[in-house]
Amino acid sequence: MRRRQALLLPGLLALPTLALAQGGDFPNRALRMVIPFTPGGSNDIVGRLLADAMGKRLGQTIVVENRGGAGTVIGNDAVAKAEPDGYTFILSGSGSVISSLVQPRLPYDPIKDFAPIGYIGAAPNVITVHPSVRARTLRELQAVARAAPTPLRYGSPGVGTTGHALGAMMSVVLEVPLEAVHYRGTGPALTDVVAGRLDILTNASAPLQPHIAAGRLRALAIAGQSRSAALPEVPTSVEQGFPELDSATWYGLLATGGTPSERVAVLHRALNETLADPEIRRRLVENGVDEIAPSPSPQAFAEFVVRDRTRWARVVERANLRSE
Repeated sequence: MRRRQALLLPGLLALPTLALAQGGDFPNRALRMVIPFTPGGSNDIVGRLLADAMGKRLGQTIVVENRGGAGTVIGNDAVAKAEPDGYTFILSGSGSVISSLVQPRLPYDPIKDFAPIGYIGAAPNVITVHPSVRARTLRELQAVARAAPTPLRYGSPGVGTTGHALGAMMSVVLEVPLEAVHYRGTGPALTDVVAGRLDILTNASAPLQPHIAAGRLRALAIAGQSRSAALPEVPTSVEQGFPELDSATWYGLLATGGTPSERVAVLHRALNETLADPEIRRRLVENGVDEIAPSPSPQAFAEFVVRDRTRWARVVERANLRSE
C-alpha cells in the first residue's frame, strides 16, 4: 500500500502560506463538505477535523453535512448534482470507488461528474471481533468460522464500502463463509458489534480505538504490510501469513464536475496547507491516518483515483462483490 507515498513531493511539508485570493473573490460565503456516511465513523472524524482547519485558511465556515446511505451513493449524488461553483465538495475515498464498481446503476458518472481536489492520506483497516469470538489471530478466526454451525456475521458500513470489500475478501482468503450485514455507516455497525449482535467488524481504526482499549472489541490484525502507529501492538495480516488482506481506507476531496479549475486550485492549496500543519498531522495520526501524502496537484490525485479504481476492480471480481 506504500504506493500512495509517491504522491508526496519532496519539501511539500514546507509549503509557504499561499495567497488564496488567486481564485478571485472565492470563497466569499460558507462552503459545504458532504460526508457520505452517518456520524461516528472514520470519514466523519477526518472530515470534521479538516473542515474546521481548512475553513480557517479559507476565511469561511465549512459546514459538514452527513449524507449516509446506499454505500456512499446518496452523498455522492448530492455533490454530483450540486452547482459546480466550488462551494460543495465531498470527503471521498476508497469506499466511493468500490461502491461505483459494485452498484449496478448509478445516478451519476463516478469520473466525469466530479472534479478531484486533492489526496489526504490513508488509514490501515483493522480486523476486529467481539470478545465472545474465541479468536486472537486470523488463523484462530479461520478455525472458529469453519467450526461454526452458521456463518459468522460482519458489519459493513454499506454496500460497496471498504468494510464490505475487505469482509468479502476475508471470506475468500480464509476460505470460510461470512455473512455481510449492511448499515448506513460505521456508527450503527460499531454499535451492534460492541453489543454482540455481530461477530466481526473491519474499519479504519479511529472509531474502534476506544472500544479496543476498553476490551469491548478485540483487534486481530492490521489489514496491510505495516503496523499502525495508533495500534502498534496489533500484528499485520502479512505477518500472520495472509498478504492478500491488504486494504487501507484512503481519503480525498472531490468537488462537483465542471467546477472552474481556478477554484479547484484554491481548495487544493488550502487542503495542502492544512495537511502541512504539524498539529493537524498529529491529530490525523492519532486517529489512525498513518500515511499523510498530499497530492502535488489535482491532476495527480485524479490519476491516483483511476489507478485505485483499476486495483479495486480486480478485488471486486475475485470476491464476486455485488450489490445485495
